Amino acid sequence: MEDKRKLRRTRVLKAGTISFGGSAISCTVRNLTRSGAMLDVASPLGVPREFTLVISSDDVRHGCRTVWIKEKRIGVSFKVDRES
Repeated sequence: MEDKRKLRRTRVLKAGTISFGGSAISCTVRNLTRSGAMLDVASPLGVPREFTLVISSDDVRHGCRTVWIKEKRIGVSFKVDRES
């Protein structure tokens, strides 16, 4: 299988929170790049297409867009804020 990623992902094991509309879902961040991440969740049901990923241990917040879902894993890309 060919790996289509442009950036190499770094394996991590960090607690995260999927935050959206005043709600939150716990997750585990499994790997990261500057442009995205792979998350483990108890269930992908209820996870919106766009949300904020909070990694409290690193004091980091990323706006995210879901790219793929497979069983209990979610691949996300980080949204890039562009100034006009």
